Amino acid sequence: MLRPQEIELTCNSYYEASVPRPSACLPLAGRIIADVCVVGGGYAGLSAALELAERGYSVALLEAQQAGWGASGRNGGQALAGFGFAGQEAIEVQLPPADARRAWDITVEALQLLRTRIDRHAIECDYVSGQLTLAVNARKARALEAWTSRVVRSYDYPLQPIGAAEVGNWIASERFHSGVFDAQSGHLHPLKYCLGLAAAARAAAVRIFENSAAIQIERGDKPVVKTAQGEVACRFVVLAGNVYLAEFGKRVAPELKPRIMPVGTYIIATEPMARERAEALIRQRAAAFDTNLVLDYFRVTADNRLLFGGGESYSTVTPRNLAGRMRQRMLAVFPQLADLKVPYTWGGFVDITMNQAPDFGRLGSNVYYLQGFSGHGLVLAGMAGKLAAEAIAGQAERFDLLSRIRHHPFPGGALLRTPALVLGMFYYRLRDLFEGRH
Repeated sequence: MLRPQEIELTCNSYYEASVPRPSACLPLAGRIIADVCVVGGGYAGLSAALELAERGYSVALLEAQQAGWGASGRNGGQALAGFGFAGQEAIEVQLPPADARRAWDITVEALQLLRTRIDRHAIECDYVSGQLTLAVNARKARALEAWTSRVVRSYDYPLQPIGAAEVGNWIASERFHSGVFDAQSGHLHPLKYCLGLAAAARAAAVRIFENSAAIQIERGDKPVVKTAQGEVACRFVVLAGNVYLAEFGKRVAPELKPRIMPVGTYIIATEPMARERAEALIRQRAAAFDTNLVLDYFRVTADNRLLFGGGESYSTVTPRNLAGRMRQRMLAVFPQLADLKVPYTWGGFVDITMNQAPDFGRLGSNVYYLQGFSGHGLVLAGMAGKLAAEAIAGQAERFDLLSRIRHHPFPGGALLRTPALVLGMFYYRLRDLFEGRH
């Protein structure tokens, strides 16, 4: 059962308003047989299904709502290499340098996989290359500079530092001290891309069943995945529902729920601007985000709107006056946009882990799970689906590399972990605000 705030967050999305959805696939009814049952119709699930079908497996995909209904159809649209600052550090702590390098290279390959799929399947999703990471003060600039040097040195990944004297040539905002430009990362329309993956999966003979929430798995040598109206008997299962798996399928894999937390993130889109005005905001129309823990992210869309996101909620409760609050955050970065109306406000939940590194693994020998993308899911989730398909096909080396990353449950148990996280993030939000003034 959907919570009222979740319905609210989906109803005023610029992405949904700018894409004609195809007719919904029929829900599962009765018993069917497949080699693999995939649970979740976002990037990870669709990618796994597509890869498996192309390898000759029969695949059934169960989606509780419609393809791209969750985070894959509502996110900020930034296609990024790496695992984020915290996630990369967690990997470096846990894995030897050579394996940390292999993990990083998987994300770089994931960027290429995304572009290859766009070209191969003719997915019109407004892809643009270029991404800016921005520091709001000198202290954060030093941390960003150190991270940049480590990435260039340890991973041979090209990044272009942007000093304080030149940052104004990259972004029309006085908020930022300096930054880094990544020419290989980029941004796109996430729902268009997700629906394109769904169309490619259907063309590859994947049977997609929408409005078909998985509610239980009978585990064993031949698992059976059950919905309210049907069931899939299979040899393998891929769980790719992330936080929504806990919402819709509490009996599917309850042992996974304590390892991730739902974090609400919210986005607004302005009315269209003149093209010249839009292009003056961010050089090369790159995507951008800052390095605050509670960060802002923004980009110019294909139809010359500013899309601005942030304002995370760690309580799963939508903030009051969300549109007004998000507009204030936008104007703190771009005060020159005060004359623009903001017709769209939406959001959703992403899944984070304690260390912000991805959480991949197996439950038994034939149930695979993919979760914990921690804000880097647009690129990494697509690659995760490919790695799960490789593992099912007998080439598990890369999947097993990432499954070696250890994860701990969030503290506090079912009753206290959300309040504890809210208090902790409130502290960091205050620190971000204080440090932003110094």
